[in-house]
Amino acid sequence: MHNIKIRLYSGLAAAFLSAFLAPAGLIMAQGNLLITPKRIVFEGQARSFDINLANVGADTAKYTISMVQVRMKEDGGFETITEPDPGQLFADRFIRIFPRSVVLGPNESQSVRVQLTRTGELSPGEYRSHMYFRATPEEVPLGLEEANRDTTTLMVQLIPIFGISIPVIIRVGEYDAKVTLSDLSLEYPSGSLPLLKMTFNRTGSMSVYGDIAVDHVSAQGVTTRIGIANGVAVYTPNAKRRFQLPLGKADQVDMKNGRLKIYYSAPSDVKPARYAEAEIMLK
Repeated sequence: MHNIKIRLYSGLAAAFLSAFLAPAGLIMAQGNLLITPKRIVFEGQARSFDINLANVGADTAKYTISMVQVRMKEDGGFETITEPDPGQLFADRFIRIFPRSVVLGPNESQSVRVQLTRTGELSPGEYRSHMYFRATPEEVPLGLEEANRDTTTLMVQLIPIFGISIPVIIRVGEYDAKVTLSDLSLEYPSGSLPLLKMTFNRTGSMSVYGDIAVDHVSAQGVTTRIGIANGVAVYTPNAKRRFQLPLGKADQVDMKNGRLKIYYSAPSDVKPARYAEAEIMLK
């Protein structure tokens, strides 16, 4: 039997930043690729942005850039779609990206320009698509691979393909959003940190994106921050998003007394705004 080598490219689902607990700051990382900033919002007079890509790995890598359409599910997860949901507008036809592929050596970086175009065709509303950065595996010509190998076997090689996605949002005309927090509850999984559960309720014409802070306030009035989550979004057209947050510093306070105060606010790098707050009495 001749050796047959099959390459299976294991595509990882795009890491949609705003769905998860992103680190503070403006950098998003996946594999060996760093991206700055982690989201783009065209509003007001903004017509272009530069995105910085940096390869922090030890090998040269090629990345291709495309636009994908994404639905946010009520649990905060994402799935790709081809047709917009009712009330959803795609941004891709109004966006120009250059270049569409980048080759970066170790510790090299390059800027990618994102421009707003065809603005005369934009009606009032919020438009959203996602820029998808995909690592392209290096192809090795057949016959130039390992010389010393068993030529009587079938070999399957799995090659992971890393991808990362950031949202590109266009806002036209008057827009607003309001958020309330409901269905707040605490769970105590065996051997794990206390888990705070909540539901975001969004109304208005725009998505919201911000940071969560959870403070414990003792019966004596002492305040201790016991949980944070940065980069939490609720995208249009979703009206709800369920969310849960492990309270990493709950062991520093008495969780049977006092109260928890939960704040949802705009990130510190934009105009300060408190979207919503809520409270749970402990007993």
